[in-house]
Amino acid sequence: MATISHAITLHGLMIASPTRRCCSSYGYPNSNPRPHALKFNIVGVFSQHKSQNSAPSRSQEDIDFNDPDWKTKFKEDFEARFRPPHVTDVFPHASPMPSTFCLKMRTPRTRDFPGKYPSSEEWHGYINDNDRVLLKTIYYSSPSSAGAECIDPGCNWVEQWVHRAGPREQIYFKPEEVKAAIVTCGGLCPGLNDVIRQIVITLEMYGVTKIVGIPFGYRGFSDKELTEVPLSRKVVQNIHLSGGSLLGVSRGGPGVNEIVDGLEERGINMLFVLGGNGTHAGANAIHNECCKRRLKVSVIGVPKTIDNDILLMDKTFGFDTAVEEAQRAINSAYIEAHSAYHGIGIVKLMGRSSGFIAMHAALASGQIDICLIPEIPFNLHGPHGVLNHLKYLIETKGSAVVCVAEGAGQDLLQKTNATDASGNIILGDIGVYTQQEAKKYFKEIGVHADLKYIDPTYMIRACRANASDGILCTVLGQNAVHGAFAGFSGITVGTCNTHYAYFPITEVISHPRLVDRNSRMWHRCLTSTGQPDFV
Repeated sequence: MATISHAITLHGLMIASPTRRCCSSYGYPNSNPRPHALKFNIVGVFSQHKSQNSAPSRSQEDIDFNDPDWKTKFKEDFEARFRPPHVTDVFPHASPMPSTFCLKMRTPRTRDFPGKYPSSEEWHGYINDNDRVLLKTIYYSSPSSAGAECIDPGCNWVEQWVHRAGPREQIYFKPEEVKAAIVTCGGLCPGLNDVIRQIVITLEMYGVTKIVGIPFGYRGFSDKELTEVPLSRKVVQNIHLSGGSLLGVSRGGPGVNEIVDGLEERGINMLFVLGGNGTHAGANAIHNECCKRRLKVSVIGVPKTIDNDILLMDKTFGFDTAVEEAQRAINSAYIEAHSAYHGIGIVKLMGRSSGFIAMHAALASGQIDICLIPEIPFNLHGPHGVLNHLKYLIETKGSAVVCVAEGAGQDLLQKTNATDASGNIILGDIGVYTQQEAKKYFKEIGVHADLKYIDPTYMIRACRANASDGILCTVLGQNAVHGAFAGFSGITVGTCNTHYAYFPITEVISHPRLVDRNSRMWHRCLTSTGQPDFV
């Protein structure tokens, strides 16, 4: 049987259309059934796609702009796509109950006061199911505006709303019947322990007593040598003070059926999955299989990637910490280059398909002369190449600092079909290649150059989360639990225009989020570095 990563990322067998759920019913608590959406084309999880940071839109061929009601139809379509899957889709007669979660107490509400809180005050701390967050906040008057995201040729404004995250007044799981599991997949990322900690603490505030961790990613569901890790507030109280993951991480794993078999055998009915695009594709496949088997299991994702390449969200946890840690490497490269005669410092940062870390690190440091990212093609050689510009910098400034994302310039390297356990293509080392080519170039033209190469990859991802990421992780963990008790499944939680929202997993895994070369942020980076186009 293929591993879960291959079953999903290579063949796309488990990725449902964003307009389909695992069941025929569109039942939804306290609302009318949603209209069925029209068909959309969905792109493979890791396929290269045009730069697009917002919701995948209907192709213009699918919209009749001559229809005076096209906006209304688009909104209905969008609403159907972004309605979070709910347990009532499979169990339409599932009865909600008053929430056991109360911010006025450290312990959950009990049977002693099932109707109201032990207070004469009315508390307004719940999120209404009809609360929404606006996905886009900029009205672009022209498709040629920097970073414009337009639905129609005239760039008309069309409101797009996503569901607000947070605790609901009614819940669909009895805390005493819940067995919750947490799994961390993929590579390390600052903040993993912070999210684990907050999920456990929030579950206990609902009254859940059976909480376990699945060791070493999806592998922990099949490897008989790996056992569940019992979790409680006492166990996780201080884990956020160090980097890494209390539960361990790994790539790949067993097939979807084997994982769901494991959920049934262990009696797990809440699963919190921390990971990136591939991990979320796996979580969505698990959700679909649970629906197919009519299992009342809530599968909730928490997007984890320091590359910041998840669609729709402001940013993912670990990204701020990665940018901050990258400053240390950049500053070291600057000092080495500035202190040497004709010194050149080259720093390679993480970023397989997107260059957000490199771009933001370049902006934050103010010490970068050249920033190379996967989304922007470039030449090393030739009159407009990187090496010729390095020569200019040596002649005019006396030194230079280059920042390159790991996925940049792969067209310049020897291609390989090798993949890792997650199905990702193993990249060539653009950092070492750039260093070697620079050495040869300056030797050939007879110009002295002192090159220093720094690769801080594992230092960046293994460190503890900074304050900004710590707050983000805390709220993401809390909202993941709120979403599970609200009865949602097959969703992930993230920030949208500074507010927290729930997104159907199908909408965030269609393709990686990429740096838009026409965006204001990339233009700001070019202004900071002063680099030309290297083509």
